[in-house]
Amino acid sequence: MNLVVSHNPDKLACRAAQHGAALIRQAVADHGTACIILATGASQFEMLRCLVAEPEIPWHRVTAFHLDEYAGLPITHPASFRLYLWQRFASRLPTPLAAFYFIDGEGDPQAECRRLGELIHHHCVDVAFVGIGENGHLAFNDPPADFQTEEPYLVVPLDEACRRQQVGEGWFQSLDKVPKQAISMSCRQILKSHAIICTVPDERKARAVKACLEGPVSPLAPASILREHPEATIYLDEASASLLAR
Repeated sequence: MNLVVSHNPDKLACRAAQHGAALIRQAVADHGTACIILATGASQFEMLRCLVAEPEIPWHRVTAFHLDEYAGLPITHPASFRLYLWQRFASRLPTPLAAFYFIDGEGDPQAECRRLGELIHHHCVDVAFVGIGENGHLAFNDPPADFQTEEPYLVVPLDEACRRQQVGEGWFQSLDKVPKQAISMSCRQILKSHAIICTVPDERKARAVKACLEGPVSPLAPASILREHPEATIYLDEASASLLAR
């Protein structure tokens, strides 16, 4: 695992995007295609804006997978991550992606996990763009996360801390409006990516960052599992890194 701390949150996001863009270009140069995983949430706004603006990425050779989505939430809801990724990423690209496998949370969630699992089984992921939640979650794998399953996608419960974060970020008007389940890529599936770019700005993430980077690798701090990946790079700003001992 590698750690990068920036004085400027916006520059941090663009450094993360530049790193990821270089990996995408290299993957296409090496074997003609690239496959990526995309996260959502407020922490990814600037990173995605910078990634879309990166030059000379042959997006028509890139396949994308969606990291997580609420169960039972329609795509028309402002908090829908399918809507988020369409508005903030896919629709802004200069050329369409080769494929974008969105998570459909509106049908049978177990059937959707099976569908996505079969699809991702046929792809080697070059770059996973992820974040860390206020409760330390990785994707929607809230603590205690399942570190053992090899299933690519899971139906997971959302804990109260996670649900409160969604209200705090303005996606929902109140806690009772936030779904209690989601479809999430599993921790082990994320770790199968060749490289991981983790962008974590903001002081409200500082406690989670400290727990995940300096505490034990534990399901109680799900993103701590990124420390097991040799090509994971964590991009922090001074605020999110403020509680680190080193």
